[in-house]
Amino acid sequence: MIKNLILCASILSAVSGSAQQKQLTTNTGASVGDNQNSKTIGQNGQVLLEDFHLIEKLASFDRERIPERVVHARGVGAYGEFVASGNFSKYTKASVFQKGKSTPVFVRFSTVVHGVGSPETLRDPRGFATKFYTDQGNYDLVGNNLPVFFIRDAMKFPDMVHAFKPSPIYNKQDANRVFDFFSNIPEGTHMLTRVYSDYGIPANYRQMDGFGVHAYKWVNENGEVTYVKYKWKSSQGEKNLTAEEAAVIQSQDFQHATVDLYENIKNKNFPAWELYVQLLKAEDFDKLDINPLDPTKIWPENVAPLQLVGKMTLNKIPENFFQEVEQSAFSPATLVPGIEPSEDKLLQGRLFSYPDTQRYRIGGNFQQLPVNAPKVPTATNNQDGAFSTRPVNGDINYQPSSTQNGYVDNEKNEYSKSTFTNVSTVQQKITKPNDFKQAGEFYRSLSEKEKESLIKNLSGDLGSVTNKDVVRKMVGYFYMADSDYGKRLAKALGLTREEVEKLFIKS
Repeated sequence: MIKNLILCASILSAVSGSAQQKQLTTNTGASVGDNQNSKTIGQNGQVLLEDFHLIEKLASFDRERIPERVVHARGVGAYGEFVASGNFSKYTKASVFQKGKSTPVFVRFSTVVHGVGSPETLRDPRGFATKFYTDQGNYDLVGNNLPVFFIRDAMKFPDMVHAFKPSPIYNKQDANRVFDFFSNIPEGTHMLTRVYSDYGIPANYRQMDGFGVHAYKWVNENGEVTYVKYKWKSSQGEKNLTAEEAAVIQSQDFQHATVDLYENIKNKNFPAWELYVQLLKAEDFDKLDINPLDPTKIWPENVAPLQLVGKMTLNKIPENFFQEVEQSAFSPATLVPGIEPSEDKLLQGRLFSYPDTQRYRIGGNFQQLPVNAPKVPTATNNQDGAFSTRPVNGDINYQPSSTQNGYVDNEKNEYSKSTFTNVSTVQQKITKPNDFKQAGEFYRSLSEKEKESLIKNLSGDLGSVTNKDVVRKMVGYFYMADSDYGKRLAKALGLTREEVEKLFIKS
């Protein structure tokens, strides 16, 4: 009797459990009767076009992929929180950086040059993009793990990426193309030195620092401008890989950095970074031997000391990688009151290029996707287009309007003022380019072991370049950064004494 009751209870439980399962539906919510067999003419006849579930399933599958990012294609993301610890109201009216303010964030780490399925062990800068969901709207701090960049003008960016990308003939990356380009771009010497050092292969995303790279403007309530640079400092410390260590890891797991980030978050070993800023006034620019708006340069810390702004902790893994990571969209043009772009020529180009590529990649309404949408209400007359989901009602979708139903401007929110007199439009190089000094300073800051890795990594790629004039020119750049650097590289490449002397005399 008791056994029969237990058996009946288990049967009822099984039936009840089965009934609680969600029934499969079409995209429009209609129940699906059979998801295993297509509708045919008889058991062995042709498949019917009227099998709308089959057609919808195949059509949706065909469209699962969106265009891959041209750069930063391989990436991973996580949610977290930023807590401001300093009071910077003297410099900016951006509320996100006011003491005690807690702001949710989404961060995407990435590699830059290589495709979406590429190994995370490749030598490449790492992207470090943070979306702050502030109470003034979204703010994107888009940067890299290295403090400088290869070029200083957006005009060169498409050409640089073309040189880095696979050959249009052989469909593989080619050092001949890369160094042919950079042999004509001496400003790239600093970044190349950093990329070919062990910093070019971070051990993972948790153990790397991040930088905004560009200078921005902080603007206070009085409209006063202070130039600012950002640095994320890993609380886990920095760790890099040698080429040999990276090769071993790649043979075991080509997505080790993604696994590392998610496993640590799942195990509640939440990664954290402290955010620091450097501040400079425009009147201090002339005191430097560099142009402070040049993204191929760092600001010396003895001139602009690091100041702690706050701390970010990542504590949540996205529930759907495609919807939240692949469709996440960042742009240095996504700013809030109190933060403005500087006159940096590379940054100025990025202000257009980043949101433009997102409109191409995921559509004109990409900012309405949940991962990109602000946490504050929006009030805009932008309308329609594919996948428009923003609730809109009312007849007034224009401004100005004599009715009370339209939107009005916030007269308190003004941009900083810039004054130009006796100027003409020009296309010319910046003042104080100083292309080699900081590359040399970075080289001299490396340990002997790190210098050996740099020479080995750099000579490995330069040694495959067939145009020896390009090789000699590149060695000349590195020699101008530091004579020991250049001589070691020349020796590793087997350049003769005559070639070296001739090269250095020219340099």
